[in-house]
Amino acid sequence: MNRKAKKENVGFDRDNSKSTASGRGYDGTLKGRKTLKYEDASGAQTSFIRKLVDAETAKYFSEIANLFESNGADLEERSVICGNAIEETRGKEYELATDYIISHTLQSLLEGCDVDYLCDFVQRCAKDFPSISMDSSGSHVVETAIKSLSAHLQNEESHHAIEEALTTICKVIAANLVDVMCNCYGSHVIRSLLCLCKGVQLDNSQYNVKKSSTVLAERLNFKAMPLKGDAATNLPGGFPDLLKFLISEMLKYAKEDNTLIVDQYSSLVLQTASKLLVGNDEELLHLIPVLLGCNEENIVEGNYIETTIAREVVKLLKENAFSHLMEVILEVAPEVLYTEMFRKIFRNSLFELSSHHCGNFVIQALISYSKNQEQMELIWEELGPKIKDLLEMRMSGVVAALIASSERLHVQEHKSCQALAAAVCPVGESPKHIVPRLLFLDSYFSCADKSNWNWVTGVKMHVMGSLILQSIFRFRSEYIQPYIISITTMEAEHVLEAAKDTGGARVIEAFLSSGASAKQKRRLVMKLKEHFGELSLHSSGSFTIEKCFTASNLSLREAIVSELLALRSELSRTKQGPYLLRRLDLEGFAVRPDQWRSKQSSKQSAYNEFYAAFGSGDTKSNTNNLFLADTSKNKSHPENLKEVRKEIDHRLSSTASFLSTSDFKRKPKKSVLKNEKHAKIAADDDVSNRKKKKLSKGGSENAEAAENKTESKNTNQELQASCHQNNEETKEKRWFL
Repeated sequence: MNRKAKKENVGFDRDNSKSTASGRGYDGTLKGRKTLKYEDASGAQTSFIRKLVDAETAKYFSEIANLFESNGADLEERSVICGNAIEETRGKEYELATDYIISHTLQSLLEGCDVDYLCDFVQRCAKDFPSISMDSSGSHVVETAIKSLSAHLQNEESHHAIEEALTTICKVIAANLVDVMCNCYGSHVIRSLLCLCKGVQLDNSQYNVKKSSTVLAERLNFKAMPLKGDAATNLPGGFPDLLKFLISEMLKYAKEDNTLIVDQYSSLVLQTASKLLVGNDEELLHLIPVLLGCNEENIVEGNYIETTIAREVVKLLKENAFSHLMEVILEVAPEVLYTEMFRKIFRNSLFELSSHHCGNFVIQALISYSKNQEQMELIWEELGPKIKDLLEMRMSGVVAALIASSERLHVQEHKSCQALAAAVCPVGESPKHIVPRLLFLDSYFSCADKSNWNWVTGVKMHVMGSLILQSIFRFRSEYIQPYIISITTMEAEHVLEAAKDTGGARVIEAFLSSGASAKQKRRLVMKLKEHFGELSLHSSGSFTIEKCFTASNLSLREAIVSELLALRSELSRTKQGPYLLRRLDLEGFAVRPDQWRSKQSSKQSAYNEFYAAFGSGDTKSNTNNLFLADTSKNKSHPENLKEVRKEIDHRLSSTASFLSTSDFKRKPKKSVLKNEKHAKIAADDDVSNRKKKKLSKGGSENAEAAENKTESKNTNQELQASCHQNNEETKEKRWFL
């Protein structure tokens, strides 16, 4: 995701704090921007010459900085000092805001002053606002001012004064919009201003440019995508008229030439603006066609994109900045517009764009945000047969998106799995090579003699290859049998090496949570035997150990705990150790191993009864001798399986703790139930009576195991209700980049 533009395509100077990027025209020629101009609200051009701060003023602000650092003023005094100091900036706003040292003090003053002083300062800065915004120090000052204004929105009485201040600076910004948007510092300022006008927190990641890892997790279904329109405004009010004004001004410049959409920094502003309009389909249906270069007069309902510009847009998609913008457009576009873009721009150009170092990211977004099975079928027709070609060209991200969306929309699932397997394992070769070759994807495809390729020891496993395998193990087990055979036939030392690698460990965990049979999962877990202790000391090893523990039968669970018990003191000093010690109940195993075994048997019984009631027929067949893991087949309640398991563990742990303290010898009192203690005593009485009845019939079953089994049945009944309560909770999945 962190692609870099080639040098010949960048088009901006090294000192981008004072100059900005120039774009490329549709024909690929560089188009220079207009000369930098600053205008005040009246339209009069103004030039600025930086002046040095006089010694007396510098000393004054230095003393204030020292006072704040020494905490020499209480809260009330600090507010008064901030207000007085802000007054001292009158007529010197530009010099002070752009001074590297004093700007830091000025930020503290803006955070601590009253709203009246704050609004007055902002309005006094209006005539110099563009130049301050494009300065490395000044940009931080005005961003702090904007953030402070958002904090004062909680007070309704301040709303009018804040709106007046924002209106003043929005008008000045609009007169110099291209210069500020295309500046690396000014770009941040405008994005903060847009967020404030929308009424959302300035640090809300949903509206800012997301990390590539977050985007990738959403696209590959490892993290739930935020629903459109979900993020309601989280600041009182907002200023929708000012937001609409700023965006309309941006579109005026965008219609004149394509500078704003191909510039690195202005593209970021347009991305934020597009995200802020999510839920407002009417505005998006106007904004997106203009950004694509459509003539506004030709936009009519049902025909938003002109067919004649399709090839021009395809060329622009190979530009670094515009490709980023298009990814966001595909994310936020209303379904009717997405469908039209798919049909007029992308259809029959998918492989061409997938082969480009920038365009392939747009195709990943297109696939990930596909709306229905019909669209996915058309995508598969063009890219499905090209999976091997894409992997050879190192475009594995497109393949990952294709596999993930195939599973999400249930389109060509079996063919997707077959095509991927055929790409790394030609017909006639053993399927055991599939998983290792995907784990070392680049190494395999760069090998001249692929038939003699061997496992690469000591090399980090391929990130995208491991993500593809994680997606694969979410498919139905009948579709992924070659992959199951491959991972279960890996050499023990290779399994251990994979478990120690960040990506390989996630693949093992995905397999242990898949729809593979219990026997197949235990076969893989057995290969880690005698290495569980070593693995538990790795930073991510606790997650793998937990999955192995969940997928194991009683004897394997005991083997895992025994190995970890020898390293208990060392494990407790690691970051993940305490959690693992509690999760596997190492203390309980060390003190009362028989009771620990009984507790694990009760858990297995509760899991089996739960899945017998709620699981699918296929899932039931996997419950024998298995401490159930999440299965990909059980799609009806995927989000609450983890919560159910936690609930079972918690209830059985509580039961075991209570029974161990009572030791089955306490005689119940016959007093009236007045509090929780009496209720527990009555429950113990009931337990003892049931045990006596069972023993009087000649039953030879161990009393403790019988009691735990009874409690597990009661737990299962309670969990049936708990399952429905947790049905709307999202199951958190771990993934990596």
